[in-house]
This record gives sequence, C-alpha cells and structure tokens, in this order.
Amino acid sequence: IGYYAGIIESLFFVTQSLTVLKWSRLSDRIGRKPVLMIGLFGLGLSMLCFGLSTSFWTLVISRCICGMLNGNGGVMKSMMGELTDSTNMAQGFALIPITWCFGGFFGFVMGGTLARPQDRWPNLFAGQFWAKYPYFLPCAIGASFVFVSFMFVFLLEETLATKRKRSIPSNTTGDQLLDEYGSDESPSENMVIVPLRSLLIRSIIIPVVNQAFLAFLDISIFALMPLFYSTPNYLGGLGFAPQTIGLWMASFGIVDGLFQALFFAKVVDRLGPKRTFYIGISCFIPIMIMFPVMSWLVISRGVDYMVTIVLLCQLVIIVTWDMSLASIFMFITASAPTKNVLGAVNGMGQMTVSIAHAVGPMFTASIFAFSKDHNILGGHAVFLILCIPAVGMLWLASQLPEELQNRDEDK
Repeated sequence: IGYYAGIIESLFFVTQSLTVLKWSRLSDRIGRKPVLMIGLFGLGLSMLCFGLSTSFWTLVISRCICGMLNGNGGVMKSMMGELTDSTNMAQGFALIPITWCFGGFFGFVMGGTLARPQDRWPNLFAGQFWAKYPYFLPCAIGASFVFVSFMFVFLLEETLATKRKRSIPSNTTGDQLLDEYGSDESPSENMVIVPLRSLLIRSIIIPVVNQAFLAFLDISIFALMPLFYSTPNYLGGLGFAPQTIGLWMASFGIVDGLFQALFFAKVVDRLGPKRTFYIGISCFIPIMIMFPVMSWLVISRGVDYMVTIVLLCQLVIIVTWDMSLASIFMFITASAPTKNVLGAVNGMGQMTVSIAHAVGPMFTASIFAFSKDHNILGGHAVFLILCIPAVGMLWLASQLPEELQNRDEDK
C-alpha cells in the first residue's frame, strides 16, 4: 500500500512541476485571480474524482488533474508579494507556512475521522453508495471548503497592477488623466512577455536553488518522521502505533503554526532575513543527529522519558528549521527585477519545489529501508547521507544577498 501511495503522491508533484511555471507566467499576463480560481476548480474536481475512484488508475488520473491545474503555490506567493512591502513582508510571508500547518492538522483529523463512515455511523450512512465509495465523504467535505475558497477569491481584489481597476474621481481633468496613465510604464509595456532565459541571472538563480535544496531537505524530514516513529523497537525505531504518530504530527503542526505566527516576524526584524534563514537551515544536521540518538536510547533503555525528552527537543529544533521556509519566500519575491515578472520568478521557484517534493520522499524512504536492511552504519546511513546536501546548502545560503532588494522603490 505504501508503495502505491508513494507513486500517487509523487505523480502529483511531477505533473505540477510540468505546468506550474506556465500557470505562474500566465498570471503575469491575465491576472492572479483567474489562475487561482482555475487551480481551485482543479483541486475541487480532483478531490471529488478521488473520492469516487474505485481503481488505482482512477486515483492516478485524479491526482494528475490536480497537479496539472494547480499553479496556486507560485501565484499565492506572487499575490503576497504584491500585497506587502518592506515594512510588513515578514508578517505576510509567515502566514503561508501557518496555513500549511493548520491545514495539515485539520486535514489529517478530517480524513481519519470521516473515512469509511458506514462503519462508524451505519444508521446515518446506510445505502450501497457509501459502501462502494467509503472515502467520498472526507473528499466531498474537503471539496466544499475549496468551493468556499473559490467564492472568497472571486470577491478578492486583483493584485496585479495592470489588471487592477483604478477609481477615477468625477472631477478629474484630462491633463490629470494623462499624468496618471501616461507616466511611467503603460499597461501594454507591463504585459510584454519576458523571455525565460532573461531571468536566468545570478540574483534569481541563487534564491531559487536555495529553495530547491530547502524543499528537498524539508520533505525528507517529514518523510523520515513517520518511518522512524513506526519502525519496531528491535530495529531502532520508536514502534509507535498509527494513532500515536498522528498525535505527535498534529501536535507539532499546531505548535509550529503558532510559533511562526507569533515570533517569525519579530525574529526577522531583529536578525534580518538572511541570518534567520541561515539559523534555520543550520538546524538540519542536529535534527538528523537526534534520530540515531533516540535509536540508541530505545535499544539500551527502551521507550522511556529520555526518548520523550529527545523527541520534544527535536520537534522544537524542527520549528526553528521551519523559519527558513518563510525566509526564502521573501528572498524569491525580492529577487524579481520588475513587477511584471514576479509570477514567473515565483513559478520557477515552485517548479523546483515540485521536483524536490517528487524526488525527496522516494529517495529518503529508499535509503532508509536500504540502510536498515543491510545494517549500514547501524542502519543510520540515511541520516549521514542527507547531511551531505545540508552542508552544501550552508554554502549556498552564504551566497544570498545581505539585504533584500527594496521593493518600495518600484511603487
């Protein structure tokens, strides 16, 4: 089951990596709202198809639909960049990881609670439909949330300057109109299609590559956590039951979301985005070290209070690591040389993230299983191997600019 689940999840990221840049570039031309609404429509459609699937291939098709139509990751970051300035950029981008944390928490709870409703509430969900489609209920409720989001986006004001409606006072003169619309760049100049090759410059590539490494290492952490938690004690794992794993992961999501909401902007204001990013990524190696430490404690002492203390310390360090996510979003947005390529730059970053998310879980799970099966470095070879790109990322982070480009100058 895990093998097929991994294939289905990876296919989403593979198909997203093929289309997300095109959607982001399209948003630079037609506006953010239309592309965001298309993505939400594709997400809702794929969720309903997923709930109505009765074979492996229909599951594959539903996830591929979601990946192909989903360019929302890059578009949302572009919108956040247009809604914020240098005074509130950190507060704005801190909201993106927060939504993932809380969304992940409630998604896990809803999926686990509402799946197979006929088994839980046979009187309420009687009938052949619920027996044939036991996972339709959580998918339908999830799709309903997507529909509500669709309506909110419909009412949202467009953030792309060339597509934003301007209010003209009734007493405006012709000369004032010429000054307003004739100065600076015209809408047609803003909508010129910029060749992608012209964006392959050092000031953009360095943040994008940093984001790719960060995405790979981040998804590797969250692939390792349930694997290590569920591995039997005699193999050096914690041997947790699925309910315990879900509790730990959900608790972490809540704590992480609250920390980013309350403290991330203050940390950035005090230390700056580069130092915050560097501190965050420096936590990866200590996170990896704590896995074999817990394994040694389990083998020598069993799962006792010492293991719990180390596990709590690891989760605290992962919260610190997550500060690097919002930090790199700020660097990506600030690297756009002009406003009319902001979507393309965020699309490039999201494309690399999708590739990393497609490769990361398969690579990490395979190395984890191989090192355990062949007892390489006591079964801990995966942690050492993942530290190699982490060391390289420390050098990459040093290449980021000391200060973010002042985006207020373009306004």
